[in-house]
Amino acid sequence: MVHVRYLAADDLEGRAVASAGERCAGDYLAARFAELGLEPAGRQGNYFQPFAVRKGAELGPGNLLSAAGRTYDLGTDWIPLGFSAMADFDGALVYGGHGLGSPGNPEDRYAHIDISGRVVVVESGDPDAAHGSSFRADPHFKATVAAGRGASGILVLQSGEAGPAADAQLPRPEGETRAVLPIPVAVVAAGAAESVRAAAGEEAAARLRTDVRPTEAEARNVVALLRGSHPTLRDEYIVVGAHYDHLGLGGEGSLAPDERTIHNGADDNASGTAALVEIAAALAQGPPLDRSVLFAAFTGEERGLWGSARFVAEPPVALERVVAMLNLDMVGRVVDDRLTVFGFGTAAEWDEVVDAANASLEAPLSIGKAPDGYGPSDHASFYGEGIPVLHFFSNTHADYHRPTDDWNKINAEGLERVAALTAAVTRRLAAGGADAVALTPIEQEQPSPAGGASPSSSSSSGYGPYLGTIPDMTPRDFGLRLTGVREGSPAEEAGLEAGDVVVEFDGREIGDIYAYTYALRDHQPGDEVTIVVERDGERLTVTAVLGERR
Repeated sequence: MVHVRYLAADDLEGRAVASAGERCAGDYLAARFAELGLEPAGRQGNYFQPFAVRKGAELGPGNLLSAAGRTYDLGTDWIPLGFSAMADFDGALVYGGHGLGSPGNPEDRYAHIDISGRVVVVESGDPDAAHGSSFRADPHFKATVAAGRGASGILVLQSGEAGPAADAQLPRPEGETRAVLPIPVAVVAAGAAESVRAAAGEEAAARLRTDVRPTEAEARNVVALLRGSHPTLRDEYIVVGAHYDHLGLGGEGSLAPDERTIHNGADDNASGTAALVEIAAALAQGPPLDRSVLFAAFTGEERGLWGSARFVAEPPVALERVVAMLNLDMVGRVVDDRLTVFGFGTAAEWDEVVDAANASLEAPLSIGKAPDGYGPSDHASFYGEGIPVLHFFSNTHADYHRPTDDWNKINAEGLERVAALTAAVTRRLAAGGADAVALTPIEQEQPSPAGGASPSSSSSSGYGPYLGTIPDMTPRDFGLRLTGVREGSPAEEAGLEAGDVVVEFDGREIGDIYAYTYALRDHQPGDEVTIVVERDGERLTVTAVLGERR
């Protein structure tokens, strides 16, 4: 529990990626690996694999909004958003209501407004949603749709009573990590909304200059090596990993979005990280292993598997020498001896390996076996490369992604048993001679019944259409790369393949995962869509019939 208590302490402020708290946690893990005598497996002879991440955005000096003869004050009347393009527009405004379309609805007024070449002014929110808020209400969604229709920019009017209190709540760009959109995007405070609305209604002339500059910071995976002793098998590796980042002060990803307070992430994933250290200790202090073991503490998992994606893109060892990957994510809330292990469908031998390891424990766990090798955690990055995986998981709970996920709710005895089980599985995989295990990778047999809906996974459960693509979360300059497609899915039937880069979805340009998610969710099950992908340097067009999520 000492590792959980340290990593989940308030002093680390939730370990947000590329934050001071995350850096402190990384230093702590590197120190623990060094104490165990593990070899550094990072760059420049240390334990770190650094990489640059989008940290946020900052405003430059060149921001201006004027309309119908009035100039608006930056930071009081309006502000560009962090994903806004840098642009200089001089032209007409047009009013677009809430900026939401209803495909197939002949009474959809917004669909018939010509916004091409103009800055469209829209209201905030979604009047069709139960509480006025939905993914369609996000200014990012509205801006993506407007850009797809040729708009030169978009202004989102804040709702509510005008006054200093309302105007002080203009969003700030500092924490924005989404990719820059191709048009300028700004929010107008409630106090200035009526004036801008009236100017748009008259299609008045306007000047919009946005000077928004993305900022970067360094994030770090922590990687250590326990070298095997066999003369040939030592060049084969088992990767044991867990992510150590969390949500910082909340915001995007938090299930308490209105609370800007420390999210300590004791279970998610101080628990898995603590288990990783204990597994490393058990193996380093035990009998020599034949195969080598790489211990990887990933960052950026909460932002879209950034750390594990970077690991497989720039591996410290050749990926073809990696035998298997074992992932620990949320393993601190074992209840009634139950543990779920995903990935049994990724190698034919997993049943025998896990059952034998579990039987060797003084107190075996009750293991629920799931076949899926894909899912919203770091093992998916490895399975996308064809590596057999196991993902250990003690289940979700009411504190998931909330400030209440604290160390005192961890089942310490259960966590120790999960670590012991994973260590036993690793020993079995690392054995040579008569005990050597040769895993046989197999294709996924069925999608997982688990997994939450999120913009990062078009194959997750939830409402709306189903395509069955598995996205690569590694940031790209343009398009969305697929790491795979679900067996029997509409994507597979349409001929989509792993490695394809989606650049257009039913006539809409796809710049990133968000544009792809919005385009997909703008359709209904049964719709026929055309998808343009880049494959081997060529562009191909396929047709898919969307199914229902399952």
